[in-house]
Amino acid sequence: MSNTQLRAWLLEGDHKRAQQMTGGKRETKHAEQPWWKVMCLTGVDYFSTLGYQPGIAALAAGVLSPLATVVLVILTLAGALPIYRRVAKESPHGQGSIAMLEKLLSRWGGKLLVLALLGFAATDFVITVTLSAADATAHVIENPFVPSALHGGQVWITLLLIALLGAVFLKGFSEAIGIAVVLVGLYLALNVVVVVTALVHVFSAPQLIVDWQNLLVAQHPNVWLMVAVALVVFPKLALGLSGFETGVSVMPLVRGADGDTHVDPAGRIRNTRRLLLTAALIMSAFLITSSFATAVLIPQREFQAGGKANGRALAFLAHDYLGDGFGTVYDASTIAILWFAGASAMAGLLNIVPRYLPRYGMAPDWARATRPLVIVVTVIAFVITLIFDADVEAQGGAYATGVLVLISSAAVAVTLSARRLKQKRAYAAYFVITLVFLYTTVANVIERPEGVKIAAFFIAAIVATSLVSRATRSLELRVEHVEFDAAAQRIVDKAVRSGAIRIIANEPDARDEAEYREKEQEAREDNHIPSDSAPFFLEVTISDASDFETTLKVHGEKRAGYRILRMKSPSIANAIAAVLLHLRDETGMQPHIYFAWTEGNPFKFLVRYLFFGDGDVPPVTREVLRRAEPDPHLRPLVHVG
Repeated sequence: MSNTQLRAWLLEGDHKRAQQMTGGKRETKHAEQPWWKVMCLTGVDYFSTLGYQPGIAALAAGVLSPLATVVLVILTLAGALPIYRRVAKESPHGQGSIAMLEKLLSRWGGKLLVLALLGFAATDFVITVTLSAADATAHVIENPFVPSALHGGQVWITLLLIALLGAVFLKGFSEAIGIAVVLVGLYLALNVVVVVTALVHVFSAPQLIVDWQNLLVAQHPNVWLMVAVALVVFPKLALGLSGFETGVSVMPLVRGADGDTHVDPAGRIRNTRRLLLTAALIMSAFLITSSFATAVLIPQREFQAGGKANGRALAFLAHDYLGDGFGTVYDASTIAILWFAGASAMAGLLNIVPRYLPRYGMAPDWARATRPLVIVVTVIAFVITLIFDADVEAQGGAYATGVLVLISSAAVAVTLSARRLKQKRAYAAYFVITLVFLYTTVANVIERPEGVKIAAFFIAAIVATSLVSRATRSLELRVEHVEFDAAAQRIVDKAVRSGAIRIIANEPDARDEAEYREKEQEAREDNHIPSDSAPFFLEVTISDASDFETTLKVHGEKRAGYRILRMKSPSIANAIAAVLLHLRDETGMQPHIYFAWTEGNPFKFLVRYLFFGDGDVPPVTREVLRRAEPDPHLRPLVHVG
């Protein structure tokens, strides 16, 4: 394969699933599904944590794990669920909590916050891939029918699973909700069998409960001490909170009511809330029952590294109480759903990068294509797997950090929203929930700082590449569409009838008769504008300079007898270039625009252009035009006096 063919293959196509999930142009009624099917799609990630959550809870809290799990469930139902029900209402097209913060905190501060949150989101998604693959490997190796030669091969088996996952995406990945429904349905059904069987054994042998209670009291003689320890170790169990952000990000796939509109999709919001509640209730029931059963039935030594229940507590019970045949079926189901959880995470990452960075101008061109991103993510997943030695428990801290930061950011977003709308009771409730999640996040970071280290790497990489991309793409037109109102169109029509389109660029100040008279006189003298021509003025006001692409709405007006076109844009030069090209295309005439030179340090102007949208406008306008129109004979003419 030649370099040209390789490049064409790498840059081929868009990610259709990402387009659907973001509510992009490809979102159609046909793509929408009943809420319970979409719940299965999110559940591939959410419910798959049952594969390792009971074991991680046992390692973190020991015999106290059931009580710590109850704390997790309370925070799920009374904290995360209310937060994301509100997120679903305020971002019904799948933008999620990050977009809410983007709106509440505008300009560069908001953009940098979003980039930081994207770093934590990348941590969440990438660690989901590596952790799920590592746990799938644990289920493969511990199966009694697997050859002993594979024992000790956790790392290379995990790398193989990740490579196969990457290969699937390199070939192409299409939406497969039907597969998710089958996987989740089978997995939950098998878990019901395992958990019910385990509970039957527990309650049929009361001495097991007595032994567990005695051990619990021996280690924690005071009830309040038990509660305190459960609260302290709770942050380590935060893996059980994963899935909520995914739940709102897939909202465009949720079928609403017939009367839904883009502005008011009430049916979609209602069904998404139903999705979130049902998933939370199912997961809460499984977390409590599985944690209790595993704590009572499995010796603590088996949860440790090298133990048969390490990373696979429910699978241990399936083999022990239902036989190796059923246990193998359970292992296969667990491996499949963990595999698909990695696929969901990969697709989520491929979705989230194009959703934000191109709008900021902070992504290279190849970031719009799936395959180069797949290669980058796969390589990063390889590195993380090698660093953590494919250990499920060791990666739990990094995964929990990503999950908790996203949930905490959602809590902050809904709290600020309630405050802005002056909803005092809601604000107070969300404020308390936010404090709890912030405590949980900080405690997790202090206990296991590897998550922040990985997130810091992603944040630094995203910010660095974003700034480089912003600088290299700054000379693009950066205008999606140009719209002239009726008054502006009349001004242009009059210029066309005069035989020439001559425009004087003006930086608006007092906007009185004296300003326009002096500016016109200066332009005529410096640029030798013919005395019989009637130029009009073009004025650009900076809007939010941190934005990248925009739609230009050009308004026409007359002031003191002078004709003026006005507009707002993140960048003056790019907006002027876009208007000139639009005028050329619409009228068939080459517009002339007249500038005055700007006095000052060129480097200072360059920085101002990149970050504030103004700077030395004439040469930048000319360069934007040169790049947009290679043929100098067709290019609008720029005059500087």
